[in-house]
Amino acid sequence: MTHPLRLGVNIDHVATVRNARGGLYPDPVRAAREALAAGADGITAHLREDRRHISDGDIDGLSALLNAEARPLNLEMAVTQEMLAIALHHRPHAVCLVPEKREERTTEGGLDVVGGHNWITPFVGRLNEAGSRVSLFIGADPAQIEAACRTGAAVVELHTGAYCDAVREGRTEEAEVELASLSAGAALATSLGLEVHAGHGIDYETVAAVAAIPQVMELNIGHFLIGEAIFVGLGPAIARMRGLMDQAREVAA
Repeated sequence: MTHPLRLGVNIDHVATVRNARGGLYPDPVRAAREALAAGADGITAHLREDRRHISDGDIDGLSALLNAEARPLNLEMAVTQEMLAIALHHRPHAVCLVPEKREERTTEGGLDVVGGHNWITPFVGRLNEAGSRVSLFIGADPAQIEAACRTGAAVVELHTGAYCDAVREGRTEEAEVELASLSAGAALATSLGLEVHAGHGIDYETVAAVAAIPQVMELNIGHFLIGEAIFVGLGPAIARMRGLMDQAREVAA
């Protein structure tokens, strides 16, 4: 059985553009409103420790908007006490725990749940108690998926970056291997009772193959859509991605 596929739009890089100049424009909350109108099922935002894009004030605004619209906010965050306190204050619908290094431009690689199990598990427990649905952003490695299950998290988000990079760079055989790994990882996670999401690096060229994996329930896509919006507008960029996702799902059914 193939389930409907949700789209979470990450609006971080609207804030990146704003922060390059300072001031209030463009407004990530406005972008979130436009994304929902264009077909997004929810909004994702990564509040980084150095506040390089989304700010605390943005989380306040996004929480207010999404609560009013009865739509989910997925707060991506590092596994730190500061971020835990923010998540416990806002109690978003979902929290995705991700690895974070201050020097990196974007999240590189998945969370090491195997190595960090003893300190990740208490975070998951606190967030679960607060009513947030916890996701762990990991590679499609069986050991990481099994460790994620033991933390008590409800969801794993599989890192699609290696697959997307291989496709864009014409490394066809490597792309096939990465896609097979994602498919196997999704099947394993589902067999363990985890819901499966996927994201990182997805664009129009790569979305169909990921969307066709039947166990994947949600895609989280951001940077590409915000970049494409410069040329065609945010609404049309999201609408096209939504259409490609839905078409791939129908073909796979």
